Amino acid sequence: MQIFKFENLEEIIDLIKAGGVVIFPTETSYGLGCVATNQKSVDKIFAIKGRVGDKPLLVVVPDVAMAKKYLEWNATLDNLAKKYWPGALTIVGKCRKKIFGKNLVSGAVGKDNTVAVRVTAHPFLKLITEKLGVPLVATSANLADAGEIYDSAEAIKIFANLENAPDAIVDAGVLPKNLPSTIVSVVDDNIKVLRQGSVRL
Repeated sequence: MQIFKFENLEEIIDLIKAGGVVIFPTETSYGLGCVATNQKSVDKIFAIKGRVGDKPLLVVVPDVAMAKKYLEWNATLDNLAKKYWPGALTIVGKCRKKIFGKNLVSGAVGKDNTVAVRVTAHPFLKLITEKLGVPLVATSANLADAGEIYDSAEAIKIFANLENAPDAIVDAGVLPKNLPSTIVSVVDDNIKVLRQGSVRL
């Protein structure tokens, strides 16, 4: 597992574009991610975490404009986006039937054609997603049923020697201990809180 710093941005981008799976800092904790348009990479994340693909992984985007390319937009979604994005609110909505860009793969889109999207408030993650031009899977960097990781040293210790290890980590040291993102569903145009996290609705 390679260890990168923020200044290795171009190498990180190249690795992710090539299908790499990377651990990186987010506004909540360390995340584990890959491009949401590469099936092999998304499958590897499920394998690393020891999770079955019954529940889709959330994806991050740099701005509302990209979110609108993948989500069926409605007034409820628009109000939430204006109030809470960018930030730690993940919105689950229906994936657009006509995508204006590359399609998301299975595991990034649920079997019920829903997708969980967040506009990131983390400057480095925003830069990565802008340069990639597609959504980035960003699930918590932990094994199934384990807690969030806030220290890069702990992440390296846990993941480096796994048979299915991530390809790299972006080492940002120790992160503030923030709650995970709040997850809400707006599938039927009503707001339903699926996980209460750092954003209070």
